[in-house]
Amino acid sequence: MILTMTEIVPKIPQVEKYDLTDQLRRSSKAIPRLIAEGYAKRHQKSGFNKYLDDAMAESNETVVSLETCKDIYGKYIDIDLCNKLIKTYDILGRQIYRLSLSWKAFKEKKALPAS
Repeated sequence: MILTMTEIVPKIPQVEKYDLTDQLRRSSKAIPRLIAEGYAKRHQKSGFNKYLDDAMAESNETVVSLETCKDIYGKYIDIDLCNKLIKTYDILGRQIYRLSLSWKAFKEKKALPAS
């Protein structure tokens, strides 16, 4: 089963159209865009890592928004799907964090002078 935000967002009440719904759409879509943009700037001293940090923040923001959906609008949305998406975005955030650590280590190793 493919987990998708399109099964949650349309079910959030219309009153949240310009707040929670919009934020959930933006934060979930921002993650791959930030990683792609950061990778394009990998030659800069802290370019890629800054974007990875931002992507991790967007992943965390998505989790918070999903938790809010569950807490406030649980009667409108599929709570089980919401929980699965929360778990998925939590794992994603952890993967981005580990990528960030690996990238820092790689850049530091690469920057060391040859002995």
